[in-house]
Amino acid sequence: MNTDFLKNIDNSWTLFLDRDGVINKRIFGGYVTNPSNFEFLPGVLESISTFAKVFGKIIVVTNQQGVGKGLMTESELNYLHNHMKSEILKNNGRIDSIYYCTDLAHSIDNCRKPSTKMAKKAQSEFPSINFSKSIMVGDSKSDIEFGKNSEMKTVFIGEAKSTLADITTESLVKFKNLLVNP
Repeated sequence: MNTDFLKNIDNSWTLFLDRDGVINKRIFGGYVTNPSNFEFLPGVLESISTFAKVFGKIIVVTNQQGVGKGLMTESELNYLHNHMKSEILKNNGRIDSIYYCTDLAHSIDNCRKPSTKMAKKAQSEFPSINFSKSIMVGDSKSDIEFGKNSEMKTVFIGEAKSTLADITTESLVKFKNLLVNP
């Protein structure tokens, strides 16, 4: 695991975060559809507060096919995201923008990770984003592939070792600790 690049991070860097399994508890076999079943993972609010002091931009990129399946509406998803952002803000953190893809996994030419479409949309709205000075943090192979396809550094959150990721760690808190003490 090469963490040398962490020493160079400053406010010219962008942090891309997956949502389910990184920021909030993932519902396996189901979907987080409203604030009542949105549960921040331990230490995430404090970690994002730390990231807000380090990174110039913090972007959430998330596949949300629950909308495509009709399990929730796009407006319900936006309500959920506003709730998430509000709680993060109350804890001295920030999310600069959220990009989501509601396409079904089997849709042709969809925007779901590992496609780079959400990264390119973020860069078009924030031209200062430089992918070589960006980190993608996720808990799935498609998150890491998204980061690699966009030429970002990657952090895999989980118990299993990811051979694709630059760094593998158990949680967002552990990544924050690596960042603060490279």
